[in-house]
Amino acid sequence: MSNHLIHETSPYLLQHAHNPVDWYPWGEKALQKAINEDKPILVSIGYAACHWCHVMERESFEDAATAALMNEHFINIKVDREERPDIDHIYMDAVQTMTGSGGWPLNVFLTPDKKPFYGGTYYPPVSYANRPSWKDVLTAVSDAFQNKRTAIQQQAEGLTQQLVDANSFGIGDGSGADFLRDEVDAACSAILKQADTSWGGFGRAPKFPQTQTIRFLLRYHYAEKDRPDSFADNALQQALLSLDKMMEGGIYDQVGGGFARYATDTEWLAPHFEKMLYDNALLVVTLSEAYQVTRDERYRGCIEQTIAFIERELTDASGGFYAALDADSEGEEGKFYVWSKKEIEELLREDADLFCRYYDITESGNWEGKNILRILTPLKEFAATNEINETLLEALLEKGRLQLLVARAHRIRPALDDKIILGWNALMNTAYSKAFEATGNEAYLQRATDNMRFLLNAFENTDGSFAHVWKAGVAKYPAFLDDYAYLIEALLQLARVTADYSYLEKARALCQGIQEHFAESETGYFFYTPQNQGDVILRKKEVYDGATPSGNAVMAANLLHLSVCFDLPEWRVQAEQMIVQLANAIIKYPTSFGAWMLAFYRVQQGSKEIALIGDYKSSLQELLHHFLPGAIIMAGPNADAHYPLLADKRAGNPLLIYLCEHYACRQPVDNLTELFNLLKMHDNGRV
Repeated sequence: MSNHLIHETSPYLLQHAHNPVDWYPWGEKALQKAINEDKPILVSIGYAACHWCHVMERESFEDAATAALMNEHFINIKVDREERPDIDHIYMDAVQTMTGSGGWPLNVFLTPDKKPFYGGTYYPPVSYANRPSWKDVLTAVSDAFQNKRTAIQQQAEGLTQQLVDANSFGIGDGSGADFLRDEVDAACSAILKQADTSWGGFGRAPKFPQTQTIRFLLRYHYAEKDRPDSFADNALQQALLSLDKMMEGGIYDQVGGGFARYATDTEWLAPHFEKMLYDNALLVVTLSEAYQVTRDERYRGCIEQTIAFIERELTDASGGFYAALDADSEGEEGKFYVWSKKEIEELLREDADLFCRYYDITESGNWEGKNILRILTPLKEFAATNEINETLLEALLEKGRLQLLVARAHRIRPALDDKIILGWNALMNTAYSKAFEATGNEAYLQRATDNMRFLLNAFENTDGSFAHVWKAGVAKYPAFLDDYAYLIEALLQLARVTADYSYLEKARALCQGIQEHFAESETGYFFYTPQNQGDVILRKKEVYDGATPSGNAVMAANLLHLSVCFDLPEWRVQAEQMIVQLANAIIKYPTSFGAWMLAFYRVQQGSKEIALIGDYKSSLQELLHHFLPGAIIMAGPNADAHYPLLADKRAGNPLLIYLCEHYACRQPVDNLTELFNLLKMHDNGRV
């Protein structure tokens, strides 16, 4: 049979379109049906690349007897969390409040008025280890709804009130830390106490990339490296160690490039094999900054290989980027990516021995009897130990990787989630611009400008608002805060690298629209959903970093940037208010507030403003190669009264460069060497 999902575009919903469960998408039809029939709603939330979502589908949702039980007693709604993250956020919070944990698949039971009263994550088909079976849960919930309705209603009302109360932070609270260097030191110290100094990263397994934390450590080192009582050396060491170990580990696809979502172990060996667009975007940004800091060619190589993966496997002909690749193929997680030693020996023949030793490939395997390629000995050291020239070794390894990539292309591929999400595309757009900054590769800039043209054409509505997701020419659902925040960030980055200020004007217009439709006037924070969206039980404010940066934190940084570009002090005040209300939590738990920590540090350090007036193009590109965190860079052939930083400045012949703070500028210089001398004096507190 087909259910009500058959006309959806989400790959995840379409995966369930032929289940015997009478699934509905989230919408008025299903919600009204629950009211009319006075039935509880079952909302089951997942995403296309989710391994345990596939497992529960095979075990329960494809089972006719289980489906009959669901169809008789519930209105069953399937939600793709990537299409409707607003719904996922609300009901994930509810389940975490009830159970203390969460994850996907998320299965939550609601009253007909959408209020949650019970839920959990994966349920097996047969009970074990004190975990009830899915049928047991269905039966118990249905019985309680019919025979203990008052208790169910009280539970739902109480839980909903808890969600509302948890969402009221910031109201009437102006307290918080000051923007002091001691507080930044305390945050850095807290991060380093969580650091794994052997294998990189922070905390225990499972290990996530935590790119915002790494970016903060790079900034801390840049700003504090000349201060003997700082943690600057340790900060840089841990940032680079974390990137190095990820690049060498199984979380990185050594054959085809690109990063998996996270590692299940401390050594980054065994990933959860799904590849998400946003992880790769955030890692390209972080690697670009590491390359700017170190000029270590390994980082450039990883940038190039990761972008090559994006181009090959996640890029649509329209110029948009797909959402994800599944973890599973042929019903097994990771099958597409792992190897036996015999397979590699047959492919590489005389080169196999060296290749296998370099990538930790053994007869017995390093993961469940198979091998995940990883590097345990750096190339330089491996070459010396094996008495082989480094260049020859690199060539042999590259040849072997290409042979494996060609062979892997004949395997059954993991499923592709081919929806195009505005916010995730904006993150990738920023990554391309950052990669251009670091490497100077013009192809990256061209991809960024082409993608931005696509986003502005495909996602923008006639009223100036944006859609959240696009597929096959159809844009759906109102955009969320994260979509707008990341899009503004991408526009600001494009303006920086191109000196095309139509991007800056668009960013300002979008920010004004967010102020009108998303802002909470009492606190200065932004709701996740626009004010006219009526199908959710509350409008959440999100402040924690998850797999992607907090939209509110990114908006704080956007407001700071735009306040300088257009002399809008009220936006700077709003951003600082947002940060200071969370400051105590940011300083105490910086790994949970990494994007906020970047914004906090930006305020603490103050803004550097650099204006290039005259024949700026070659100097701008050279300037962008350098790591200049927090710097506002603008350029033009002549003074431009429309932009305060470019106003009232004479052009040089061929160029004059101005270093300013709060538009108060030093005497201009005519070359970058002198600018860098001024910047060094500025950083040492002598300007």
